Formats: sequence, structure tokens, C-alpha cells
Amino acid sequence: MDIWQLKIFVKVIDHESFSKAAEAVHLTQPTVSSHIKDLEERLGCRLVDRMGKKTQPTGAGRLLYTYARRIMRLAEEAEESIARFMGRVTGSLVVGGSTIPGGYLLPRIVGDFRQKYPEVHISISVGDTKQIIDAVLDSRIDFGVVGAKVDQQGVVQEQWFSDDMRLVIPAGHRWAGKKAVSLSSLTKEPFILREKGSGTLKSLQSHLAEKKLGASDFNLVATLGSTTAVIQGIKSGIGVSILSAIAVADDVKAKTLKTLPVRGLDLTRYFYLTYHKNRTRSPLCEAFMDFLRDIGEKQFTHGKPDSSG
Repeated sequence: MDIWQLKIFVKVIDHESFSKAAEAVHLTQPTVSSHIKDLEERLGCRLVDRMGKKTQPTGAGRLLYTYARRIMRLAEEAEESIARFMGRVTGSLVVGGSTIPGGYLLPRIVGDFRQKYPEVHISISVGDTKQIIDAVLDSRIDFGVVGAKVDQQGVVQEQWFSDDMRLVIPAGHRWAGKKAVSLSSLTKEPFILREKGSGTLKSLQSHLAEKKLGASDFNLVATLGSTTAVIQGIKSGIGVSILSAIAVADDVKAKTLKTLPVRGLDLTRYFYLTYHKNRTRSPLCEAFMDFLRDIGEKQFTHGKPDSSG
């Protein structure tokens, strides 16, 4: 089979459209259709169905898609290996990040990495911890960085970077002058919770369980689907919450929010490099993971480096 035709086929499935696939590979739509037809004739079966405006794979198409993705990845790994053998790091990489590492840490680190290796292209897929774990298992991303330890078969996690979660309140809150807040006082205050599946919630629940407490012991007023939404809720006076200090650093600097420790509650958590146990990683993937490991080692040895934001 022709690798170029397989690439076109994958684009058609990914974009669910012949016309969008044509744009992605810089060909005309009739040319893309011709390549798919040639592939179908070679294999002796129909690979795609046009379902209204969308194009969907047939059963045979889904099977071929799995192999085509693996073939394309092997071809990319071959090119990357030769480039690295010649002293260059090149290629494409898709990295997943849960809310905090994906939104606040990885973008800056990718910039630093590309200064060292300008020939690479790295995409960051952001979701909650559960979504990133699922993407690792489905091989939709090369590896992920998440904010919670999971017990999931087939997944390997390495402790990478520490994060201090703090109680976050509006700058004008009556607790703003305090140096810390008691846990008993916090349970009575209107509280905003992150949604199920987030690493922030999972870590908070773990720390509360050590005190034999759960979310039901708090005065819950809202459950919001992102860190950004929780921050806006705090600013709007809906309630307070416990969030990553990294996520609110700019707001604290601008003096719109204030962070406080909670007495008797250790809110330290870690981010984890997360990857598939049985998947072979490309030379570029290994190079970027080594780059992240070096940042993690510097943090634990000397304190947080600049890339922490």
C-alpha cells in the first residue's frame, strides 16, 4: 500500500470530510476522492461512507485506520531516528496536559524546547485528568502530564513537578487579612468545587480523606467545569475554592485574588508524566520527556525553575 494514500485516508477520517482533508494535504477534493477510490479498489472493499455532510469509516475503514495510524507513526519514527543519528531532533509530537500543566506549564516549556530544537512541532491537547488518561490509552496523544495519580492498567506515571494548592478568595474577602484559615471555618464558607474527573478535585479529595472529610462536609454552592470558571466564580463572589497557586498567580499579582494556606491541611500535590506501558516512544518523544525530567529534577533540587510560571 502507498503510505501517501494511507495518510490521505487518515486525514479524511480525522476531518470527517473529503473537502477538509483536501485542504489539510493541499490537494483538490477530486484528487483526494481518487486516492481513496484507488485504495478501496486495491483492498477490494468500501472504506468510507458519506453520511450527509460527514464522512464516516466503514467497519473495514475503522480497521484500516488503526493500522494506517501505526504505519504513519513508524514512518515518522524512522525519520526522527535518522535525524537524531545525524545530530538533529525533528518531527511532530502531540502532548496531553490536564488543566494546570496544559494551560500554564507546558506552553512555556514547549517554547523553551523549540529554542533548543527549532525543527520540531509540538501540539498540546488540554483536558481534565480523565480525558488525558483516556487519550494516552487510545494512543491519541504521545504522552500526557496530569495532576493526579491514577490506578489504571496499562498506564505508567512518573512524579514530575510539585504544585501547591491554596485556598483562593477575593481580595476584598473578610479573610484577606489573615495568614491562614482553619479547616472548620472553611467547611462553613460557600465553596466552589471542580467537576468530577479533574486532577484538582481528585487531589483535594485525597487530602480531605486524611482528615476523614469529604465534599459533602462543605457548604457547596457550585460545581464548575474548569479552573477558569472557578476563578471567575470566586471573583464574582459566588464562593471560595481550593486551586493551584500556579493558576491564580497572575490574579494574585494583580491583587484581585488572595491565596491562603488551610491550617492542618497539606495541599501539596504532584504532576505526573503519564504514558502507555506498551507503546514505543519516538526519539522526539523521549527527547521532550527527558527535557521535562530535567526541569523536574531542578525543581526538587533547587526550587521551581522559571518555566513554572
